Order: sequence, then C-alpha cells, then structure tokens
Amino acid sequence: MSLPSAWPVALTIAGSDSGGGAGIQADLRTFAFHRVHGTSVLTCVTAQNTVGVTRVDALPPEAVVAQMQAVTSDITVQAVKTGMLLNQAIIEAVSGLVAQLPPTISVVVDPVMVSRAGAQLIDDAAVAILTDRLIPQATIVTPNRYEAELLTGITLTTLADMEAAARQIYHLGPKAVLVKGGGMADDLKGTDVWFDGQTLEVLTTETVCTPNTHGTGCTLSAAIAANLALGQAPLAATQSAKQYVTNALHHALSIGQGQGPVGHFYPLLALDPT
Repeated sequence: MSLPSAWPVALTIAGSDSGGGAGIQADLRTFAFHRVHGTSVLTCVTAQNTVGVTRVDALPPEAVVAQMQAVTSDITVQAVKTGMLLNQAIIEAVSGLVAQLPPTISVVVDPVMVSRAGAQLIDDAAVAILTDRLIPQATIVTPNRYEAELLTGITLTTLADMEAAARQIYHLGPKAVLVKGGGMADDLKGTDVWFDGQTLEVLTTETVCTPNTHGTGCTLSAAIAANLALGQAPLAATQSAKQYVTNALHHALSIGQGQGPVGHFYPLLALDPT
C-alpha cells in the first residue's frame, strides 16, 4: 500500500494518564487507529490508575508553549484538540497559541472542567479564562452534562434542557457545540446534542453496559479531531467519532481493580485470524 504524500496530522494538548486510559495516551492511540499521525503538547503529569488519581504535577506554561511551537514550526497540523489544561496560566498560554494558528486548522475543545461525577476540576478563575478566551476559538466544543451546566446555569435533566444548553453555549462563540449525554439518566445516557447555529441534531447510538468507561470524553474529542484532520465536515466527523467510541466501549478493557479504559484498538481485532 502506498502512503499519501501529505499525511494527516493532529495535535493533542492535554495531560498524561499513567494508567494509559485517558489524556495524551488515549488521544494518541485514537489518532493512530484513524491513521492520523499524532503530535502532543503535555500540560501536566498525573499519577493514576483504574482506581483513581494520587498526584498531579503541572508543567510550566513556558514548557507548554515550547512544545507547541516546536511542533507547529515544523509539522503541518490539520486539527488540534485540547483536553485537561489544569490551571489559569496554562489555559491563558494555550488560548494565545491557538489564536495564532491559521484559520484552516480545526480546533476541538474538550472543556475539562467537571468530572462525569460532577466534581469541579479547575478553579473559577480558570473556568472564566477557558470560557472567555478558548471556547470562542473552537470549531467544536464538547462539554459533558456538568460542564454544560457550569457554562449555562441550566440544570440538565431532559433532552429539552440539553438542547437549550447547546444553543446557549453556541452564543459563547464556538462554531459548533456537542453537549454529551454520557452523564444523563436512563434513555438519555449516550444521547448527545449538536448545534452549529443552524442545525440542531440529536445524535444517538446504542447504550453499552460496561463499568469500563475511563477515557470516553478524551477519546471522543480525539476521534473528532482525527476525522477533521482527514477532511470530514464537522457534523460527519462527530457522528463518526461517536460510533468509534461506541465500538470501543463494546471492547472495553477489564484491567486493574477499578474502572478500566475503552478498547481503542478494537479495529485490530478484525485482523486477528483467531
């Protein structure tokens, strides 16, 4: 098989997960299985496993800037995704760097502010910078239920609530919003709402019953970025990414003593002669 002359490249700006299920590790694995070359900017290092996080160390903003400048000064990147940015200084640095990117580069912002359990992960000052400076630069922003609630002040319990939140977040400036329903109850679990200023779309796939869901948010935003790097339109890129995550959940890994990760490498199973 001949290789393309211009290979698609995506860049992830996120933290490291030593357990390998989320963060930079999940993003690079997702890029690879979309046949997209992955580059990375590390924002923090975590000590974590399937049970929990025991330590987080932030990198200096100068180190974040140096990594991104090193990549973008040499390699043509088609898409960027942001994940855990951790603190106000890093968010300010990343926002400034993203503002300098050519407008042809797609930007997926996974606004990691609140966990799927509802715990706020960054302080209010960092939330304000992310909301005011980074989200308006997004091609697509992908808040979970609790992040959407934090951004809008709307309590999300119904599909109508999700739709209202998507419309309100759109007015913060991104080109499109995907409100994720993974944290919703009953039939809304796994239902996402897309809004791009014109099209309001309810995206549904089957609900996969597994306790091993670590890294689903990172994986979804990375898959969207990979599909954008491959030239897909934003809504199509999101629909494809959602199906990828569903398939990865079907092949989630039961490892460790807690919540295992999704099976990013499930496409390889089709190559297994056994």
